[in-house]
This record gives sequence, C-alpha cells and structure tokens, in this order.
Amino acid sequence: MTVDAAEAWFFDKEAGHLVRPYAITNGRTGPVRDGFALITLVVTADPFADTSRMTPEPAAILDLCRERPLAVAEIAAVLDLPVSVVKVLLDDLAEARMILTRAPVELAEAPDIALIQAVIEGIRRL
Repeated sequence: MTVDAAEAWFFDKEAGHLVRPYAITNGRTGPVRDGFALITLVVTADPFADTSRMTPEPAAILDLCRERPLAVAEIAAVLDLPVSVVKVLLDDLAEARMILTRAPVELAEAPDIALIQAVIEGIRRL
C-alpha cells in the first residue's frame, strides 16, 4: 500500500488508517433500539448480499456473520471495535433488514420456596 505525502501525517504502518469511533457511527453514541446484549446472536439475513458499496465496518459485520451466528461481543472482538460502536452499526443493519438477531433467553425465575418445601415433604412421605 502506498501512502502519498498528504496522507503520511496520519498514517501508522502498524495500525493502518486510524478512524475515530464517532466517525464510524456518524456521531451517534448509542443504538436506537435497546435489544443488543453482549450475547445477542447475529446472522446475515441474505448470505449473498453484495457488500461492495458499503462502508468497511458494516460490510465486515455482514461478512463475519454469513456462515454462522456470532455474538455481539465476538463481532466487536474480531473487528477490534468498541461494543458501543458495534451496537450502533448493528442497529443500522437491523433497520435495513440486513441482519437477523436472536436475543438471549430470559433466565427463569427461581421457584417458590413454599413449592420446594411441599415437594420435599411429599418425597419424605413416600
């Protein structure tokens, strides 16, 4: 990759081009929807979607999630982006119906103590 003199002042050979997170999200700090937990699974809605005209980060998310679902935390780790940035990008992709998500299963409530005691007493009577 060649770098001309105009670009040389902000180019780091090891890191590549550095883009601030607010530039990736167009200044937004959070998603519109609040449905993206760290363990929410994401998969590309259309595995044959063309990403050639997309910005790099959303295109990378779609490419990562083509073959198997990935958690939001995994996507952030692979792309080396803050989770908050990934959530904003996922929100945009969900709005465009380019991804499908599966929210984590809610934990069941703890059973009632009275019910547990009744079961124990029933077992003792046997």
